[in-house]
Amino acid sequence: MRTFPCVVLLFVAAQSGCDSSPAAAGDAGADAPEAGGPNASVLQYHNSASRSGLYTDPALTHSAVAGTTLDPSFTATVSGNTYAQPLFLDGQGAGKDLVFVATEQNQVTAFDASNGAVVWQKTLGTPVDVATLVSSGQVESTCGTVKPTLGITGTGIIDPASRTLYLDAMINMATTPTYVVRHFIFALSVDDGTTKNGWPFDLSTIASPYSFNSARAIQRGGLALVSGTLYVPFGSHADCLAPHGWVVAVPTANPTAATAWATRSPAGGGGIWAPGGVTSDGTSLYVSTSYFDSPTPPAQWTDADCLGVLRLDPGPSFSGAATDYWAPTDWTQAGDPASSAPVPFELPGATPSQLLLAFDRLSGAVTILDRANLGGVGAGLVSKRVGLGGNGGGDILTAPAVYTTPQGTYAVFNGASADCGGDLTALKITAGSPPTVSTAWCTNIHGHGFPIVSTTDGTNDAVVWAVGTEESDGTMGDNKLHALDGDTGQALFTSPAISPTERYITPIVAKGHVLVGGKTQLYSFAVPAN
Repeated sequence: MRTFPCVVLLFVAAQSGCDSSPAAAGDAGADAPEAGGPNASVLQYHNSASRSGLYTDPALTHSAVAGTTLDPSFTATVSGNTYAQPLFLDGQGAGKDLVFVATEQNQVTAFDASNGAVVWQKTLGTPVDVATLVSSGQVESTCGTVKPTLGITGTGIIDPASRTLYLDAMINMATTPTYVVRHFIFALSVDDGTTKNGWPFDLSTIASPYSFNSARAIQRGGLALVSGTLYVPFGSHADCLAPHGWVVAVPTANPTAATAWATRSPAGGGGIWAPGGVTSDGTSLYVSTSYFDSPTPPAQWTDADCLGVLRLDPGPSFSGAATDYWAPTDWTQAGDPASSAPVPFELPGATPSQLLLAFDRLSGAVTILDRANLGGVGAGLVSKRVGLGGNGGGDILTAPAVYTTPQGTYAVFNGASADCGGDLTALKITAGSPPTVSTAWCTNIHGHGFPIVSTTDGTNDAVVWAVGTEESDGTMGDNKLHALDGDTGQALFTSPAISPTERYITPIVAKGHVLVGGKTQLYSFAVPAN
């Protein structure tokens, strides 16, 4: 068995294509370490504030990846279904390497990364029973896909300086005389799971700009931590009952000073539900919002109509200026950019070079935006139909990974391709004025897992990793881990089937291992040493 070595190392900031703005000290922000480097920690969703999904690990060459094996001695089981991405904290010689898993039973577990042994485990409260939530009349029976319980759905974030894990939990407070549901944001010690002083923060105390309705709000998007403030996004139960989209800002030094921004659609809507959640380039925040819920679309887009990609200033606040939002030209139709969080990235040689990547679930379009001027209603710099779209098997529900190799810059996403058969597609983004987009390759991973990419040094030996999870329509995927050549899509490794996995999960890379969260078990795949 290959173990996770503990050696004395210095912390250095990662150099990642789009993450050029420094984060505040102690933040898991834009310059958080990428896996495999001097510090191999995976502190947040898709490994960076940009959600690029890019990892650097010198052990993961193409030839080594072909020999990947499932570690049978690694046994790590949990209670409750797992939607949140695992997180990894490098011990750096001072302690054990830890893997953190959070579930819909509100169970949080820290595992020893070398063997899966439980280091500590904590339950944050009674999870919410969806059937009871429906019978109480607070949501409709057809709402949502996360069942039978709701607890921790979104991926938390670790602040390595304070050794704190932040996450949101949906908790059943009482069943009689009425069913009472609350969202709480917790701050846990990564060392023993104890709750930090002054926490958790009760979101029911938020009354501005609206009263926060915990029963109707779902916290599915990844948390962000920028300049000492925690940003937590909220959507709804598959847009049922159309609560507003929210971004709650909680100062980590004083959670009682929390503030919030919410979409202003009079009929509700504008949910922020993509697993990527809030993204950042180290300065600005970006979110994608769902369609409004109004039978009569207004004549002109305003921030009250919500659908689109928005730049938020710290606070958070939204200027309303066209430079700070984008909406597709057909925004009155049933578009849905909220299916994917916007990804900031850099494309050297392009004009402009500071860009933002956005997908639309229903139209199947990818849009590239100028990060300095999102442009308001329009086509952006580039808009191209790359997926089949629709509202079923062809829609794009994804968390893309963006990476650069000596052959070019790519964005890989899960969704039925409009150009070739398959459910995993890589786009090539070529520098120009403006940039151009073409389909590089596509393949079939037989499921709806979200991709990540590993390289040995930031650009070479690019490997796309994805799991054939349950499909978006509920049918079973192949439950196999797939490794593909990042330039060609050629299969490098396909694992045996593991136990069932939830839809939309994403693996992580840490110290020559690929970790996958199943419904009730964490798996460790070892890549042999070169």
